[in-house]
Amino acid sequence: MKATLLWPTFLLLGVLSLSSEEGKKNVIKKSDSIYTTVVFSDEFDYSGSPDTHKWHHQVIPPENGGWYNDELQHYTDRIKNSEVMDGSLFIRAYKEPYTIDGSTKSYTSARLNAKFEFTYGKVEVRAKLPTEDGTWPAIWTLGANVNETGNYFGDLFGKVGWPLCGEIDILEQTGWDKNTTISHFHWGDLNTKEYKNEGGTLSFPESEDGFHIFSMEWTEKSIKTFVDGNLVYELLNDDDKPFNHGHYLILNLAIGGNLGGEVSNSLTEASFEIDYVRIYQ
Repeated sequence: MKATLLWPTFLLLGVLSLSSEEGKKNVIKKSDSIYTTVVFSDEFDYSGSPDTHKWHHQVIPPENGGWYNDELQHYTDRIKNSEVMDGSLFIRAYKEPYTIDGSTKSYTSARLNAKFEFTYGKVEVRAKLPTEDGTWPAIWTLGANVNETGNYFGDLFGKVGWPLCGEIDILEQTGWDKNTTISHFHWGDLNTKEYKNEGGTLSFPESEDGFHIFSMEWTEKSIKTFVDGNLVYELLNDDDKPFNHGHYLILNLAIGGNLGGEVSNSLTEASFEIDYVRIYQ
């Protein structure tokens, strides 16, 4: 979904060369990236719930019975909200009352944590974003030491919280502008503990089938984000930032909230389709 635990209101990889074959899957051609070895991937070439060896459903609301950013959904682990079929992972949001731990929300969706911690590398996700107003899809990472309620790693790598853990928003899209994508970085300065953020936007490239490749290349010197090979933003990396330790990947679709915005009563269902996820080192 969402890409941020707290969003500033004012905002309210050397990519692989790919070529199309029959069907919607792409195949890898020669890459000029320094990262060429696949260390984590899901091609979604099976059916049913997401592979439990690779994905963890984050379902416990961490913010007084809800999620951050005034989002309107609860996340579930039901196959209705996250299903692998026809070569893709579908994260689906529905308008329906849903109660967890005594808290009722008007929408459901899914939020998946990759069960993989990594430092430096390239993330590549081929996906088709929802077009409905009020939807907020996201592909992002959090520092594995965040110890956020209900996440996969718990306090295994520490418990510094947000923003000291660092957050890399590879892709977000607001609920009111479906022609633009966002990449943003949030962190706490490791010396001063001060919250800081940087980021940029990119006009959405044209696509015949609606799919785009969202990627991030992360080194000890910089972090670059791309859409279809077009640079969205480059953040210089240094010892003051928490981007020199392990992170984990998150996929989710939020409804409403700071970046989802107003949701029409006519929104009853929306889908975020992911063709593949690959992490290289």
